[in-house]
Amino acid sequence: MQTFGLNQTLAQTTKLSPTQIQVIKMLELPSIELSQRINEELQENPALEEGRDEEAVTDNYNDEYTDNEGYIPDDGYDDSRQRDPLQNEDFNYEQYVSDDETPSYMLRQQYNSADEDRREVPIIGGSSLIEELKSQIYLTKMTKPQRHIAKWVLGNIDDDGYLRRTTEQLVDDLMFQEQLQVSDEEMEDIVRQIKQFDPPGIASASLQECLLTQLKRKPQTEAIQLAQTILSQHFESFSKHHFDKIIQRIGCTNEQFQQAVQEIVHLNQKPANAFSGSVYDTQRETIIPDFTIEERDEELYVVLNTGDIPELHVSREYSEMLNDYNSMPQTNETRQAAQFIRSKLDAAKWFIDAIRQRNETLMKTMTAILRFQYDFFLDGEETSLKPMILQDIADRTGYDVSTISRVSNSKYVETRYGVYPLKYFFSESMTNTDGDEVSTREIKKILQELIAEEDKRIPLTDEQLVDGLREKGYPIARRTVAKYRDMLGIPVARLRKTL
Repeated sequence: MQTFGLNQTLAQTTKLSPTQIQVIKMLELPSIELSQRINEELQENPALEEGRDEEAVTDNYNDEYTDNEGYIPDDGYDDSRQRDPLQNEDFNYEQYVSDDETPSYMLRQQYNSADEDRREVPIIGGSSLIEELKSQIYLTKMTKPQRHIAKWVLGNIDDDGYLRRTTEQLVDDLMFQEQLQVSDEEMEDIVRQIKQFDPPGIASASLQECLLTQLKRKPQTEAIQLAQTILSQHFESFSKHHFDKIIQRIGCTNEQFQQAVQEIVHLNQKPANAFSGSVYDTQRETIIPDFTIEERDEELYVVLNTGDIPELHVSREYSEMLNDYNSMPQTNETRQAAQFIRSKLDAAKWFIDAIRQRNETLMKTMTAILRFQYDFFLDGEETSLKPMILQDIADRTGYDVSTISRVSNSKYVETRYGVYPLKYFFSESMTNTDGDEVSTREIKKILQELIAEEDKRIPLTDEQLVDGLREKGYPIARRTVAKYRDMLGIPVARLRKTL
């Protein structure tokens, strides 16, 4: 016989405050996206108003505000530990953020990808690639259902402009995502028409197809025809720079071959680069730095960019309305109205407090980065960068490594020497022959210099690069040189060889 009863147990549970939820959502947003998020909140919440209102009811959200500008001395730092705005006694941020949301550089890993080099603010104009491609659909003879499918296919084009999915995969995904069934032949016909769009080579399945498509649209000179022969019949040998073998098989002269190669090297390997906009990101058209480093009286300051971010306050009208409802005889209607107004007022207070905490966290983190990399911000020399990982900044700010990780993501700082992503300043260290710790970024810069100065007819092998680095005081292994070379996007010696 089963028996049933009641048992009382004591357990701890994780509970996030509304402000912490808001901070988590907004901490990663760069300035331009934060401005958009504020505009959305202003439209959704009538209790939130733009502008300064000193007399508005602020309750406990209007704490002392941290200024957006701070003076940074040239040495030392404040070691005082401050409470992480994303942490409380019952909240473990590491458990809240799932593993797949945690950036890979959160632990002791270096920021070494090739796209993390110095960046100037790009001036981007014109329409995005995806918009241009959609507009070209209406120039075809596709039916209305086919145009709908074509727009869906465009969503499968990657950031380089390639369509790397097979016809069968596209048909299956269309059925699963859109509940639309088409034959393989119809899908192939739609893809074939898309491949005729501009820029030439768009939606190609491979680099070989992309280059051949571009050559076919050029005036068919002798050099163009020879280039097509090279790519269509000897692509693998050409990619491995086996030029002598190709010349022997084709039976052309060295001069003819060089003319054909010149036509090939001027082709666009990434068709999407012909347009300013990204395939997926059509809104972020420019980089707006989140911070600016300014020098005054020979000292450096951090300034938080709040140019397009309006000041916010809680609506006085809604606060007075709540007081009026509270003073009325309590009925179902008045209680529901008061509860609605109170929820809007609370949401407005939480939103304002979340922005305040976001700004405080950003300022404190950037301040620590400036202190750590002060020499670099003074002279702009890459060799002045010190080895720095997320834990170093976490120790100086008192924040969790996860918080520093989220602050560093998608944020930029403007200096006298250009605009840099915050991730640029993080790298691991190694010890040189003098016993000094140097940033691995410095080693990669010297590696680039060695390759730039090499004789392209006899390029340096990885073993020779190891010897060159060792002569300059950087004893590293050959596999490490190969890893850094790959990170810099530099091919092996035989692929760097020229005639």
